[in-house]
Amino acid sequence: MAMIYKTTMKPGKTELLTAWLPTRPWYASTGRAPELDRSGGFRLDDPEGEVGIEFMVLTDRSGGRETSYLVPLTYRGAPLDGAGTALVGTSEHGVLGTRWIYDGAHDPVLVGQLLALIQGRAVAQDQCDSGVSDPSVTAWYGGPGLPATLQAWPEATDTAQGTDVRLPGGAGSGATPALTLALTRVLHPGDDARAEPLGAAGRLTAGWTTPDGAAHRGLFAELRAHVTP
Repeated sequence: MAMIYKTTMKPGKTELLTAWLPTRPWYASTGRAPELDRSGGFRLDDPEGEVGIEFMVLTDRSGGRETSYLVPLTYRGAPLDGAGTALVGTSEHGVLGTRWIYDGAHDPVLVGQLLALIQGRAVAQDQCDSGVSDPSVTAWYGGPGLPATLQAWPEATDTAQGTDVRLPGGAGSGATPALTLALTRVLHPGDDARAEPLGAAGRLTAGWTTPDGAAHRGLFAELRAHVTP
């Protein structure tokens, strides 16, 4: 179980993300610096107990409009080899010391646990309290059987539409199918309307609350099977 410490981080997460978000291709620029409010999210446990995993929803109020973003993050006690371009920044944690903070879509630990959550092998945890589950996070899975751990590093690509994480799949009869885990970055209320959408092997939905107090719910991630050439 991940331990959530009631302490400080310097610089804080929102401060780091204010500088990082405008560098992403899926960020909808308003021509001004982001004005970010934390609007929701949840956590997942790393089975090895080494990596902090958080799915954060941030709402940008700059430019007179509200746009909510899904920002999955991982927190590590040392740099992640091969993931330098995914580094959001470093921060000094009041208890744990220096933490390297990564865009979790490019971190194999987060991707593996998100896949486990969609398949029902992991449970979403409350964003702020240790040892408390978050039943509002729901998943549907109707795809093929998959291994419990990733066999190779996932390939994540950021586009204007979001982030596609291509998971490794085998070739030949009985092999693990190739899958793409599509992360929604700009959240839209009501995208979770269909429980079993056509063309999807699985999906994850959750809620968030915007600064005006409105409660929303939508699609956070969708798992799609595809043919490996």
